Amino acid sequence: MKESVRIIRFAIIGTLNALIAAFVVWLLMHIEGESYIIANICAYIVAQIHNFIWCKYWIFPLETDDKKNSIWHQMLFFIGAFALAYSAQFLFLLMLVELLHCNEYLAQFLGLFIYGAVNFICNRRLTFR
Repeated sequence: MKESVRIIRFAIIGTLNALIAAFVVWLLMHIEGESYIIANICAYIVAQIHNFIWCKYWIFPLETDDKKNSIWHQMLFFIGAFALAYSAQFLFLLMLVELLHCNEYLAQFLGLFIYGAVNFICNRRLTFR
């Protein structure tokens, strides 16, 4: 598959993930009155479950399914990629809200771009290589 097709597919699923995350953030912050931190954590966990399935079967499908690329191997590396991307996004979120006094909803939105870039690179280079 061409890398441009892979990036377009990643952007499509990333947009769906962003919508899922935004809905969960809104639901928890606006309806349930949770803090932006709890809302952020829950939103990214829900979106990651959706993301793994699409990454494995549509964005980064493997032509061969050898032992090195078993589902357990992929899940482990996917979780690692998530942890790295989420950490970068979360630090960015805290910086925007706590240091720069940015609106919490806007900071959540901007963090999606940090998360998406780090997540794509990690999954492309490590998880689904």
